[in-house]
Amino acid sequence: MRSLIILSFCVICFTSCSQKKRPLQGDTPFQKEQNAKFKDASTSPLKDKDRKTFNGLEFFKFDSTYIVKAQFKRTPNEKAFKMKTTTDRLPVYVKYGELIFNLKGEDFKLNIYQNQGLIEKEGYEDYLFLPFLDETNGLESYGGGRYIDTRIPKGDTVIIDFNQAYNPYCAYNDKYSCPIVPRGNYLRTRIEAGVKAFNKH
Repeated sequence: MRSLIILSFCVICFTSCSQKKRPLQGDTPFQKEQNAKFKDASTSPLKDKDRKTFNGLEFFKFDSTYIVKAQFKRTPNEKAFKMKTTTDRLPVYVKYGELIFNLKGEDFKLNIYQNQGLIEKEGYEDYLFLPFLDETNGLESYGGGRYIDTRIPKGDTVIIDFNQAYNPYCAYNDKYSCPIVPRGNYLRTRIEAGVKAFNKH
């Protein structure tokens, strides 16, 4: 009887420890990194009630088709402008260049931007912002579009990995102020890659 109690106790301990040390969900390093950030209270954009029940973001299945090499065309004479956001905040951006690429036999173009305030911060001197809309918005993905982070290229090409497309923080919590994707960055196709829409509780 005593050995049975000890065995039961060990099973309970093992089960609870396994739950605490449950591996992070995600099929790629990017997905695991995102889930770790969202689970951690110090970095998560989630509301407390959503974070407490958070088991991982939902992603489209990784698809190498959505990793494309884009021709980078610098646009050096663009004027800085105030980008609209979901609040009254108006951060200053400049159109840094254009990315021309082929996806599934179709040609597309996206404008890429540089945040004029952010480049003053250490580590962000070469940061570029690639927001986009596509035909999954409001269905499988967030209605307001998604973002991709990238850096100033050394040459005349940029690798766009749509598998690393993520949602604005506004998709999770309305306390954030998020840039609204310019209409010129609407892709008339389905980008079935990256993070999906978030189901709020």
